[in-house]
Amino acid sequence: MSDSKALHLVIRRLADWSLWSFFTEVRVIGGENVPQDGPIIVAATHHNMMIDPAILSSSFPHRRIMHYWSKASLFANPVLSWVLHSSGNIPVDRKSKDRRVLFRGTFETLARGDAVALFPEGTSYTEPRIMQVKDGAAWAALEYTKWAAENGVKGSGVQIIPAAIVYTNKSKYRSSVIMKFGEPLSMDGYKEQFFSDLEGAPRAAVKSLTRAIERELVEATINAPDWDTLYSARMARDLLWEDERSIDLEEFVTISQTLVDLFSTTDATPNFSTVRRHLLGYYSLLQSTHLTNSVLSSLPLPPTLSPSHPAPLPSRLLTLSVLIRDTLAALIRLPFFLFPLLLHAPVYIMGRIGARLVEHEEETQAQNKAVFGLLSCMMIYPATFWALWAMLWYTSTGAIVAAFTVWAFAYYHNKLINDIYMNLKRVIAAWRVLVGVWAPRRWELSLSALSQYTTPLVPPENPWIDKNRPNSNPDTLSGTPSSLPPQVTDEPPVKNARRRRPPSRRIMKHLLRARGEAVKALAEFLTTLEASGDGKNVNASIHLAKRFGWVEENSSTSSSDNVGDGEALPDANGYRQAREVIAFLRVRGAKIATLDRKIEGDWVLSSDEEGTAGESEKGEDEEDVVWVPSSTGLKQEAD
Repeated sequence: MSDSKALHLVIRRLADWSLWSFFTEVRVIGGENVPQDGPIIVAATHHNMMIDPAILSSSFPHRRIMHYWSKASLFANPVLSWVLHSSGNIPVDRKSKDRRVLFRGTFETLARGDAVALFPEGTSYTEPRIMQVKDGAAWAALEYTKWAAENGVKGSGVQIIPAAIVYTNKSKYRSSVIMKFGEPLSMDGYKEQFFSDLEGAPRAAVKSLTRAIERELVEATINAPDWDTLYSARMARDLLWEDERSIDLEEFVTISQTLVDLFSTTDATPNFSTVRRHLLGYYSLLQSTHLTNSVLSSLPLPPTLSPSHPAPLPSRLLTLSVLIRDTLAALIRLPFFLFPLLLHAPVYIMGRIGARLVEHEEETQAQNKAVFGLLSCMMIYPATFWALWAMLWYTSTGAIVAAFTVWAFAYYHNKLINDIYMNLKRVIAAWRVLVGVWAPRRWELSLSALSQYTTPLVPPENPWIDKNRPNSNPDTLSGTPSSLPPQVTDEPPVKNARRRRPPSRRIMKHLLRARGEAVKALAEFLTTLEASGDGKNVNASIHLAKRFGWVEENSSTSSSDNVGDGEALPDANGYRQAREVIAFLRVRGAKIATLDRKIEGDWVLSSDEEGTAGESEKGEDEEDVVWVPSSTGLKQEAD
């Protein structure tokens, strides 16, 4: 039975509120793999700083209390020791070379039947794949198993529960989270070797268990050989699912990994390089303009929007008046929402400031947004309560009314923010597009000036990641061969300067052109793959190849530290049929057919129209047609 963890419960409640406000949804998959009681070690991925333990503690099945490792020296102070213990921390003496001393607090926690949570990657980082999984979780589990056997500890043995935490966009407000728990790893298959007196046997057992943990984590996450492949797959996913909320979160990782595998097949089609170049160019321009394909694709962009299309002045004024009307409607669609929005304005401002403090650390931005926002709420809500209570003469009834009003504002704001937030983004994007396409051609960025915005930004390397570790190579685990040259796969250690957002009037036409080119290139790419016949195969991660394709294996003997003496390390490649991959994507909602239709805004591809507006001739019987963005058009996604 767990000891009272009062402070942990308070912190978890605050995490519940913060995560509920920041993310749209936290989807838990595989919760049935987590036992309701008994000793477990949760080995979780760690790509989003404090957000990861907050999600793990807040959404863990059965609401079991998580215990995290902390430096033993912090427990020397009695007051701080109580705070740490009450919040669910256990001491770890990292200076000790005796693992029994190192894991003493862990043993005591597991012996009570509690849960210990670890992050075996060792640090939080932003990379296109899982880079390293260290041996700490395996050592702790096997050392406890041996200690429990020697001390006659009764009850079930410890199990390791792999937990993959995946974000649809880990630094973006109102994105979603998938937390998937894998099958429990029992110590039965490892303890005999670990208990052996043979030299090197315990370490070999630990390495074997670590590889099993890493394999489970890799299979439940998205892993690409390099940034270009990951960005290409993301852009293709956004084009195939224009509504970013239309992908079933249960399938998000599988769909994303399928696209990563597809874009790691460099010989998939003759035009592969061209397709990837167009996808990366569009992705980078979206990144530079702080827009999304979901928002852009929801805007009506008919040819009549072109300044070369003849339209009388009253029609242009009508267009502007309707856009102004829709702007006001988006801001005050619900009169009751305006005050909660103003009330929470400091929260958004502080969150934005917090993110800018760590603009080069994507894994820290969500943490700062959430923490700064939470601290702002903790000041705003009490201040609002006291102000309302003062207006009600500090009566007991007034206190109840004030408290209920503050709660109602917070709840109402959070329930409606998705719709309001998306509509506001569409209205802002509509204005930016209007300014961009109506601006004179001479205002456009030159191709040389544009080049800085057509290469995606790559996050700087984390100095705590050892890329030379054998575990950091995903090929032997995921089965996706890296067919790219080493200079592309191994990113140079750079620290990118903050890229200023270019003015809409100078880049919007380039963005619309890039969108049209990316859509056409992707449509041609997928059509060519589908028409290639049953003989065309593409790369697949091992776990996906086992489900949807096949695996070709060759055994080789490795003498690395990660493999025991004489142990065979499978050198395997996974494959799937190209047609099967296209069918797989279609069944899961990919709008492949719509890529072939004439997309709105593709008139920009052939617009060399500056100064040609007066050259177009209009028939006598042709009606004046203008772009009129209705409020319905601004809030509906394109099909």
